Amino acid sequence: MKPLLLTLSFVLGTGLVLGGQDAIDAQLQQQLKRLFPGATRFDPKGGTPPHFKVYQGDTVTGMAFWTTELEPLERAYDGPIKMLVGLDTKGVLAGVIVVEHKEPYGDFSIDRPEFAAQFQGKDIRDAFRVGRDIDAVSRATISITSATRAIRNSARRVARQLLTPPSAAAR
Repeated sequence: MKPLLLTLSFVLGTGLVLGGQDAIDAQLQQQLKRLFPGATRFDPKGGTPPHFKVYQGDTVTGMAFWTTELEPLERAYDGPIKMLVGLDTKGVLAGVIVVEHKEPYGDFSIDRPEFAAQFQGKDIRDAFRVGRDIDAVSRATISITSATRAIRNSARRVARQLLTPPSAAAR
């Protein structure tokens, strides 16, 4: 009986992953909660482009996505920058979490909290230009510029495909 249960669990678990939905582990749950503190639940990743739906009650209030899945060719000085980006349903960034990158600069890179903090509340219609509406909080110009482009391009792609554009009357 136990081997049958183990096999069934493995097959069902594999089916979820192969079906395009990643389970939300405790660490990811915590990161999503940092981006959306008022959220009551998160759907596993799915859809096109791949994203996590964010709910407050039964209402979708936003989505989160990995920049590396939407902008895989956008790289920093020493490789890809994996960032989790939160976007509300109005096209405003809920926040950015820099999850993984390999940089030789230490404190002079995108690890500084000021880098991610400046994106919270930023509208995707903004320019996202380093030195103009984005501060170059370090001397790692290549990394800052690349990370900014990855955030801008992936957020705009998600918005184009998943959000309803604001009406002319709402502007």
